[in-house]
Amino acid sequence: MREKIIVALDVDTEQEALALVATLRDYVGAFKVGLQLYNNGGPAMVKRLVDAGTKVFLDLKFHDIPNTTARAAEAVVGLGAFMFNVHATGGRKMMAETALAARKRAAELGIAVPLLLGVTVLTSMSAEELRGEVGISRPLEEQVTSLARLCLVAGLDGVVASAREIPSIRAACGNDFLIVTPGIRPAWAAGDDQNRVATPKEALQLGADYLVVGRPLTAAAQPQEMAKRLLLELEG
Repeated sequence: MREKIIVALDVDTEQEALALVATLRDYVGAFKVGLQLYNNGGPAMVKRLVDAGTKVFLDLKFHDIPNTTARAAEAVVGLGAFMFNVHATGGRKMMAETALAARKRAAELGIAVPLLLGVTVLTSMSAEELRGEVGISRPLEEQVTSLARLCLVAGLDGVVASAREIPSIRAACGNDFLIVTPGIRPAWAAGDDQNRVATPKEALQLGADYLVVGRPLTAAAQPQEMAKRLLLELEG
């Protein structure tokens, strides 16, 4: 069960990240490096984590013209991240070229191709914000499902989406399509700035492949004890 848990290393320094990895690595499957830690520690920090045996989900959400995201993908493959992502709203061509570049680079290096995910709609965003601020008129779940289909057609391995959209994504894209679910909040944790949240057990029951958990573990006074509690919640 622990292999399904990805801990978000939303900290400023490599030292803080390494401390969390040392504390939690026996209780979780992987660790997510996002913009906060990456912009403080850079690619060398990611490489050090990988070389130390840490599975890294590099969560930088590439969103640019196809050539730029393809070159960025080549760099990510070289760092050894087992998973990375792009914004699905970049379109089919951007995603397809990024996936192709990642596969080619992995072949050149003789390593496994990292999993490539498309970010659908951020879990902090509500249906009202999507419609009123971003200008997307169709319902949120329909938008997420449409983007998931686009990711599948473009050759991506899966998507990042909230637990609420999992059933419709599964219906549209099948059971082999990966779904990584952020916005995970155990029953005993606060919701923070997330909007479309779910408990770990709810997300797994709905069909999530990976659960991204951040502050309920990393901001806890005793992260290891909270990780044990999370596993008990999943297995109970």
